[in-house]
Amino acid sequence: MSTSLQLNALSRHFGGLKVLQDVNLEVPQGGIFGLIGPNGAGKTTVFNLITGLLPPTGGRIDFQGHNLAGRKPHEITRMGIARTFQNIRIFKEMSLLENVMVGLHAQLGYGPLGLLFSSVLFRSEERRARERAHELLSWVKLDHKAQEKADNLSYGEQRKLELARALATNPKLLLLDEPVAGMNSAEKVELMQVIRTISARGYTIFMIEHDMRFVMGLCGDIAVLNFGRIIARGDPDSIRNNPEVIEAYLGREDDEVSLAAPGGAA
Repeated sequence: MSTSLQLNALSRHFGGLKVLQDVNLEVPQGGIFGLIGPNGAGKTTVFNLITGLLPPTGGRIDFQGHNLAGRKPHEITRMGIARTFQNIRIFKEMSLLENVMVGLHAQLGYGPLGLLFSSVLFRSEERRARERAHELLSWVKLDHKAQEKADNLSYGEQRKLELARALATNPKLLLLDEPVAGMNSAEKVELMQVIRTISARGYTIFMIEHDMRFVMGLCGDIAVLNFGRIIARGDPDSIRNNPEVIEAYLGREDDEVSLAAPGGAA
């Protein structure tokens, strides 16, 4: 299986605090890959480094043969990496359709003059963008609310809208940062189905999540990060039974980090 993303000896220090230490990780092309670990393990820092929000202290980040280090976030987006955030970032005063069209903007084929003079190309591209936005909203089961303000959505629906907007950039790699944080059981089950559908359409998905049942119900390949280091990698069964992983979660009684076999998304 070919590699989509490769982290080589990746490190990030904040003063004397070594958040990530020589992380080596390969994310395969296709499928759903999961990165898990206790709170504070460094998971979100990994995403911040990949997307250019933070520079690495050391190491390389290679995406389809290109080093991402030193590139700006918008450049990385244009290279084919999209991301959702643990804290929802949508335009609440805009409609769902408008939110998704924001993500499509970089792909439209008209320039400033076309926009100014409402050229035939501008009108054609706008129509195409609207059709694509409706299609993406249908993928996350929100097309029936396309004209509603995003502020009217439930929490779970807002998370799905953010996912549709990320897909609008036509990514080769989709990063999901704690996608079910704050969701109830029913919302988790629905999002799990949505993510499976997106993966089946050929998208590579890299997910970080603390909800073990959700991850193990979705991912065929999982890595575990603890105190800034990768301590295990494998399929759900091998991760569930790995002594180092069990030790990393000892003392935690929250069901969401239970290492028991998943009986659902919650």
